[in-house]
Amino acid sequence: RYASEGDWYVFKNEPNDGYDTVEWAAALPYSDGRVGMFGGSYVGATQMLAAIAHPPHLAGICPVVTASNYHENWTYQGGAFVQWFDEDWTSGLSQNAYEHLVGGQNDPVGGIWTLPLINYPILNLEKRPDIGSNATVAPYFLDWLAHPSYDDYWKALSIEEHFADIKVPALHIAAWYDLFLGGSLRSYVGIRANGGSEEARKGQQLVVVIGGHAGPGPKVGDVDFGPNAKEPEDEYELRWYDYLFKNVKNEFASGKPVKIFVMGANQWREEDDWPLARARSAKYFLHSSGKANSLRGNGTLSTTAPAKEGLDQYVYDPAHPVPTIGGPLCCEPQRWPAGPRDQRPAEARDDVLVYSTPPMSNDMEVTGPVTLELYAKSSAVDTDFTAKLVDVWPDGFVQNLAEGIIRARYRDSREKPEMMTPGQVYKFTIDLWATSNVFKKGHVLRLEVSSSNFPRFDRNLNNGTTRYIRTGDGPSADQFVTATNAVLHDTDHPSALILPIIPGK
Repeated sequence: RYASEGDWYVFKNEPNDGYDTVEWAAALPYSDGRVGMFGGSYVGATQMLAAIAHPPHLAGICPVVTASNYHENWTYQGGAFVQWFDEDWTSGLSQNAYEHLVGGQNDPVGGIWTLPLINYPILNLEKRPDIGSNATVAPYFLDWLAHPSYDDYWKALSIEEHFADIKVPALHIAAWYDLFLGGSLRSYVGIRANGGSEEARKGQQLVVVIGGHAGPGPKVGDVDFGPNAKEPEDEYELRWYDYLFKNVKNEFASGKPVKIFVMGANQWREEDDWPLARARSAKYFLHSSGKANSLRGNGTLSTTAPAKEGLDQYVYDPAHPVPTIGGPLCCEPQRWPAGPRDQRPAEARDDVLVYSTPPMSNDMEVTGPVTLELYAKSSAVDTDFTAKLVDVWPDGFVQNLAEGIIRARYRDSREKPEMMTPGQVYKFTIDLWATSNVFKKGHVLRLEVSSSNFPRFDRNLNNGTTRYIRTGDGPSADQFVTATNAVLHDTDHPSALILPIIPGK
């Protein structure tokens, strides 16, 4: 890439290259021998990967909005392929080579409907006659598709497998609407618990801003979070190294390692820990009279456990998926806008189940990890279940806060997929990562459940294929099957949204 020699394969050579770069910088004539790194996204990844190689002169890092595991979060989530980001990001990385090979521009929006995924334009080149038949501009993308499960390929690249090798202090900067929020939080918690030195374990700090992958607020998506929200990430980076290298007594010397922006209240707050020790876990159980379909349905949420109730059923057709509306996206906001967006168009669909509380009688803060325990079944051998936590404003605006997905075959393990028996009930645990939001008096807390969120995630075609490539016997990777999916909520199947409630003062 650029003026470098050799071949570039994402994530494989970064530890050694990072080691060499740090030691080179330490030897510069104006260096005092201490080297710090900073930057976001892939540049955050290069810091983490350099740190696990522990170059002697690396004194600190500042990874911003980056992942901790390049299978779970960067490429897959809950077993589903993170399609929009991976296709768009790879297209951007490969654009120069693509133009050279085919003399044209690649269009991520036009490519999202391509099936099988292996036929995505950057991988299915109409090559010039002098280009070899096996040429590709993104060989790593082929390998990502060839390894949908968490296997040795991914373990060799994973930061989470190497937290004990990280021996330096770090400031982790995350964002509530970033697509790597889950990874940033896991890195902070994991290195703080298992870092390779006492300096590393005590030296982890976390800042969670209001914003997305493109940067912090105050205006994010459709919501203005007010003047308190605007705190540039580069200012944090500068103050971090003022503290670490110059011993400046700023907020990083306060003794409180966590700083978060609380939505709804639209205020910053320092905390002693993450997740917050004072949070109270509360189960909000799903209820209905058997018709929770759409915002016109009768789905409710309450802290009362269900008794004898009917199930909620919907048809998931992968030819007509639920469209992605905002959320943690990257990287072209003008083409697929990210952040908090009005979710009412999705909630108008009958293939979206909607469960709501009554309007809040008092403010209620939810800060921390969010999980859905879902009892469900399908007519298919494999399907997806999605979940989205939203805040309904008194004027009807529906603000998305957190979301997740589970591919049914990965319900018990990301390493060993297992198909379903059609009609059999299974328990699914959906990780919605985390949020921090005050549901104000008069607002409604709501959960949306469906089976697609496209193109953020690829469509599960419900046919049980384990391939993204159309080869061999069995169902092909572009053969659609319509699934009838059902969510249960009764005494034996108490589906529930698990929320971290922060007690009021």
